[in-house]
Amino acid sequence: MLLVKLDTGFNIEVEFPISPFHKRLFAWFIDSFICWIYIRIMQELVNFNSDWNWVSIVAGLPLLFYHVVSEITMNGQSIGKKVMRIKVITEEGGQPSIGQYIIRWLFRTVDFAVWIFIAAILGTLPWWSFPVGFLGLACVILTPKSQRIGDLVAGTILIDLKNRTSWEDTVFTEVEDTYKPRYPQVMQLSDRDINTLKSIIETIRRKNDYELAMRIADRIKSKLKMDTDQDSPEFLQTLLKDYNYYSTR
Repeated sequence: MLLVKLDTGFNIEVEFPISPFHKRLFAWFIDSFICWIYIRIMQELVNFNSDWNWVSIVAGLPLLFYHVVSEITMNGQSIGKKVMRIKVITEEGGQPSIGQYIIRWLFRTVDFAVWIFIAAILGTLPWWSFPVGFLGLACVILTPKSQRIGDLVAGTILIDLKNRTSWEDTVFTEVEDTYKPRYPQVMQLSDRDINTLKSIIETIRRKNDYELAMRIADRIKSKLKMDTDQDSPEFLQTLLKDYNYYSTR
């Protein structure tokens, strides 16, 4: 499996498995099938074949915004990506911003230029324009991180979550009412730092890499000008729990 090393917000390289092409393809087929089912249902309720009116336009909006809304609301995944256990993250290893998701979505018309195939078949475009429809595919195959054009512009990659427990399930635990946080300094960390810390903790758990935990803990203590009597893995987990506490109060 292709691995990519990303320089995180703490200047530590963390390995992420890049999603193999066949998983991206199957995820696309699943999402396309879901959209097709939606079209068939809407055809029974709204006559898409008639002249466009406000009803058909509104009914078509979920198709238009399916991918961008899914990735924003499902933490970097559509239904197809969730089934195939792949996920969009930033090139720094964190969670993309809404703007990055929107950029990926806008470039779908370039990466998946189905309209070029249709236009070329209908004769409204010259035959030599047909290969342009494969730009996104060529980009995924040729780039080192298997990025399509939208990924390159947005600064995102697609990783494989197989054999990895969900970040949210492993690092975010429900904070009991009686919980007493230890490190209020954690709120000095940025959202990018927290998202990076989530992925690093998962790497530490998966590889049992105590040395990595020590290096990250030392960098955070230096950055926040703090000290602790906890060992490094416990300290990192406590930081995330404290962050949950302060961010929900």
